[in-house]
Amino acid sequence: MLDCYQTSNVNNNECYDIADLLRHRIKLLSGEDKLLMVMHLEKGNSFRQMAKLAGVHETIIARRIHKITTRLLKGEYITCLRNENKFSAIELAIAREYFLIGLSMREIARKRQITYYQVRKILRKIRQINSANRQLVLRSNSQSSI
Repeated sequence: MLDCYQTSNVNNNECYDIADLLRHRIKLLSGEDKLLMVMHLEKGNSFRQMAKLAGVHETIIARRIHKITTRLLKGEYITCLRNENKFSAIELAIAREYFLIGLSMREIARKRQITYYQVRKILRKIRQINSANRQLVLRSNSQSSI
């Protein structure tokens, strides 16, 4: 199901926590990505079963699920949602398309009918805010442990 089953340095509790986190974050997905993750995490379908249904090779399904899982666990879009007052509607939409759906900057620019450089500028702003928030959380965690 997850890489943690193949890794010896991750205990079972951590693996269950990761699976629960993924189950909660699946709600953010839509379309085929959501369907694949539901089939894999909640229904327990194997890559082989899903590949048969989709008519593709199982490595394609495995790669796609791995990419979706990585995007969900990184949580960059979640950080944007937690700080949505710092972003405009278009910035949040671009964050969703880039960090959650996995569209390229060029695809976003084409879809939104804006320039590649505008998309890049918005993503730079989002990353700076996310980085600043991450540093605040790290500082508050280190101060609370003292």
